[in-house]
Amino acid sequence: MSRLMHVSSGPYAPPAPARELTAISADGAPLHVEVHGPDNAPPVVLAHGWTCSTAFWAAQIRELAKDHRVIAYDQRGHGRSPASRACGTEALADDLEAVLKETLAPAERAVIVGHSMGGMTVLAAAARPVFREHAAAVLLCSTGSSRLVAEATVVPMRAGRLRTWLTKQILGSRAPLGPVTPLARRILKYATMGPGSAPHMVEACARIVHACPRRVRHAWSQVLDLLDLDHGIRELTVPTAVVVGTADRLTPPVHARSLAAALPTCVGLTELPGLGHMTPVEAPELVSTRIRELVVAYAQIKEGA
Repeated sequence: MSRLMHVSSGPYAPPAPARELTAISADGAPLHVEVHGPDNAPPVVLAHGWTCSTAFWAAQIRELAKDHRVIAYDQRGHGRSPASRACGTEALADDLEAVLKETLAPAERAVIVGHSMGGMTVLAAAARPVFREHAAAVLLCSTGSSRLVAEATVVPMRAGRLRTWLTKQILGSRAPLGPVTPLARRILKYATMGPGSAPHMVEACARIVHACPRRVRHAWSQVLDLLDLDHGIRELTVPTAVVVGTADRLTPPVHARSLAAALPTCVGLTELPGLGHMTPVEAPELVSTRIRELVVAYAQIKEGA
């Protein structure tokens, strides 16, 4: 499990959940789940990305929990969910299914939001019966389905085998990240955030990412290196919106554009000028607004239902 190092004050301090529970995945892996907001409100499910945790969604939880039931969970090995030997896209899909079954009533439908690896989780689960039973609509933030290392622009050089190799070495490094120092903040900002990101945004993200155990970080980097979920795009038939920052070095806009072109029911592609990979932190109001729009259009609870 991660060390809990998130910020404790300001807009990115995680709110206290209304309740916490444990969902058990198909292989027995326990998953930490938090539920925020009123029990009878429209549900929203949040799946975070690689090296993050439920703390990543603090701004969305604080805003949406006023009138939504917000369900956030830690991916296995992240946050308060223990690491597991199983590490792959099938495990990600199993975990999301377990959370949906544990937190939603039969046939209850939610807006499901995935950032980065969380979006890949959605693609991995798209054909699963449990996902189709419970997904009303989807928001994919800063994600891709394949060729992640080849398309990443973390290394500032022309695309090709050398850049791909160098990127793989960097993202797959086993080195500990260490404490959150000024240099560490600069490196994280360069790799994952837009140049205009405010210091408090960088601090919040750095603490979350540095809390991820290096073994977990390395293990999932290998999964992302070999990722091929292109088939999952065709299976994601519910209304799906896509958000990406134009300065995203980890999943550049080419991924979002490919998703938008291939999704059976794409309901909008939003490209955010100058923003990086951490869109829910860098553009919290916009991401929350997109979620609200999807709830109103596709998942609003009708009176008398």
